[in-house]
Amino acid sequence: MASLNLGENIEINTELIIKTYSLAVKAHNKSSDRAYYVEGRSRRSSDPIIFSFSGCWSENGWYDGELFGATEINLPLLFPSLRSIGVNENALVNKAFLQRFVDKILGNSDFDREVQKAVKENKQILFTGHSSGGSIANLATIWFLEKCLKSEYNYKISPSSPLCVTFGCPLTGNHIFSHSLRRENWARYFIHFVMRYDIVPRIMLAPISSIKLEFQKVLQFLNAKSVNLAHASIDTFDASNFYMKVMKNASSVVSHAACNLMGNTNLLLETVSNFIPLSPYKPFGTYVFCTGNGKLVILRNPDAVLQLLFYSSQLCREEECTDIAHRSLQQHFGYENDLQESFQMLNEVYLEPLEQLPLSSDSTTSDIATINSALNDLGLSTRARLCLCAAGELEKWKTGNKESFDLKKPDIEKAMKYLEEGYRSNCENRGLGCYDAFKLQEACKDFDANVKRLELAGIWDEIIEMLKRYELPDAFEGLRDWVLLGTRYRRLVEPLDIANYYRHLKNEDTGAYMIRGRPKRYRFTQRWHEHFEKMPAESSGESCFWAKVEELRIKISSQGFDPIKEEVLQLEAQVQNWINHKELDRDVLLEKSTFKKWWEGLPREHKLTSRIKDLMVS
Repeated sequence: MASLNLGENIEINTELIIKTYSLAVKAHNKSSDRAYYVEGRSRRSSDPIIFSFSGCWSENGWYDGELFGATEINLPLLFPSLRSIGVNENALVNKAFLQRFVDKILGNSDFDREVQKAVKENKQILFTGHSSGGSIANLATIWFLEKCLKSEYNYKISPSSPLCVTFGCPLTGNHIFSHSLRRENWARYFIHFVMRYDIVPRIMLAPISSIKLEFQKVLQFLNAKSVNLAHASIDTFDASNFYMKVMKNASSVVSHAACNLMGNTNLLLETVSNFIPLSPYKPFGTYVFCTGNGKLVILRNPDAVLQLLFYSSQLCREEECTDIAHRSLQQHFGYENDLQESFQMLNEVYLEPLEQLPLSSDSTTSDIATINSALNDLGLSTRARLCLCAAGELEKWKTGNKESFDLKKPDIEKAMKYLEEGYRSNCENRGLGCYDAFKLQEACKDFDANVKRLELAGIWDEIIEMLKRYELPDAFEGLRDWVLLGTRYRRLVEPLDIANYYRHLKNEDTGAYMIRGRPKRYRFTQRWHEHFEKMPAESSGESCFWAKVEELRIKISSQGFDPIKEEVLQLEAQVQNWINHKELDRDVLLEKSTFKKWWEGLPREHKLTSRIKDLMVS
């Protein structure tokens, strides 16, 4: 029994893939009856449970709204991970696909029960779909992974379960969608099979306005073909026009992307993108391209996949247009025969490392002959190969950036150790906490601490700027060592930044620290911590404690106690929680502490009933 090795310890049985495709098409053929089907309810634990999702054959089931039909996925309870953490930007997703998933799948209580049953039976779980059903399967898989993270299901994720296997699936989300799945290490659970000329995986690269005249006819053809392969037909003119319009828009998208891959900083690029609507969609997961002659080309780099989606379906000669246009529609239902042929040979070709791909179609060096043959089978030109190499080089460069910061970890640790041990000890000898000592700046050690603060700020600002430009690996913000280091840094150094801010009265010119003065290096690292620990947004603001104290001092001096009593009560509750969890140093309770002096000045009747009164006298 053969298995397809997809790398990253993921193998899938070839017979299971064929069965999965059969179920995916079956669900699609009956799309008007039910939104999903379940297969594999046998008692044998070795049998997987397969959820197959139907798609939609109407235009509004693909494009909801103008241009590309994308919308921000602002559903934090369902998809909290589908965002860029530091930048705090939600992913974009196809609105029609998302709405169908929410209404037809999550709106059906039977679906959740079926999934829970599979979890309790500890079975391998597969989600699958053909055509737009594949996009619904993508969303269902992410929903399931989010559930597992929250421990709502007692289900241990393994390399082979859950899996999402799609066939001829349209693109579903944008670069943040793809980025977040790679950050969570979830992209490996998604396997997308794509025929060389199948137009459906490329459709979302075109705005609806450009294909509106032909799109419904194409969908009608595909719908008829899904029911009866032999009796479906479409006008040659419509097929050719549809193919050419999709590929023309795809050309604009991949050309713009290729310029970015190659580091082109020409401002004309930005100007062009302001006038020409470019699709926001981007691939994710593992793509398996079927060459049509038995080879399977496997690729995981999303930038490279985008290029390959365009270049693998190019015309060699203009007179091929009619034939390729019809083939681009026919192949959408040709997966079973092609996969069966490929699985008999099981000729897998991995396009890694991308930066070492042969640029010439006649390269014959033994170690690259197999790869070169596969690239030729996909009809890749020298330009296409250059774009794939550029995608590989970009990924390598991002990894290099990360490694350069790894080398700076000892410098970060050394500076932080000085602040944690040497400077703190010196402050304690003066009867002060670090915040008050740094704000007073009365000793040489305070100057030294400021130097360390500035050194650390330089390193972390550089990290944050690279993250904003997506110049670090997608996994970076989810790496445990960097999340923990960032949290230590934030709790240790942000109080010093706050002390410096109010020492120089910047609040009078700029405004409150939390509103106008807080650097991104602290906002980013706080979001990392909250995401890593699965905490609500803005719930770990212990490092901003002193900013809250300073602002409350200012408010009380100008407004009195009563108008801000609720804010004081909230801060006291936070202080109690933070000290109990050792997230706030007890030096805030020293006699010379700004906080202690401020609290002592509050109304007597409030202090008598305060929840932290025992802390303040200890």
